[in-house]
Amino acid sequence: MELLERITVNTKQCGGRPCIRGMRIRVSDILDLLAAVLTREAILKELPDLEEEDIDAAIAA
Repeated sequence: MELLERITVNTKQCGGRPCIRGMRIRVSDILDLLAAVLTREAILKELPDLEEEDIDAAIAA
């Protein structure tokens, strides 16, 4: 799977904001957690449905 293919946009979900793999986890949520200096490991523990590549995709977006 291409990295940016992990990011989806659905106008009926999360106000049309970019999300990760159709889940209700917004790209902006991941970026906010990184900006708050959470480690990747802490983010993955907090959001167990995420994968390491999802974080990479959020950064690349």
